[in-house]
Amino acid sequence: MSGKYDDILYLPHPTSTRHPRMPISERAAIFSPFAALTGHAGAIAETARLTDQKMELDEDTKAELDRRQAVLLERISEQPEITVTWFQPDERKDGGSYLTATGRLKKLDAIQRLLVLTDGTEIPLDDVASLESECFQD
Repeated sequence: MSGKYDDILYLPHPTSTRHPRMPISERAAIFSPFAALTGHAGAIAETARLTDQKMELDEDTKAELDRRQAVLLERISEQPEITVTWFQPDERKDGGSYLTATGRLKKLDAIQRLLVLTDGTEIPLDDVASLESECFQD
């Protein structure tokens, strides 16, 4: 076997006496600015993010929510404390999430169909899933 590179084939790997070898863990960082798929990790994370589907309320639940809204409208001057659960649609994909907030009711806007709490939270009446308050106990 006499080839062109037989004289250097089995020589040890050259190592510098001035520069220490770079650890393997740091070698990958050299190539990170040249990532071919920038934004790919973010797209995968967005796809993997789970959303809930909006529940359709039955007629009895809708009637009960309407009754509770009427009670709140009668007692709006007292600023009753309420706990509201509502569906907030996701801006990027189908579905959304259910949020719950507790606070004092500032206003019930029938025209824009909003519940407004004293802390400024605005909740669309059409997305309300449940309303709880001590004033419903009476």
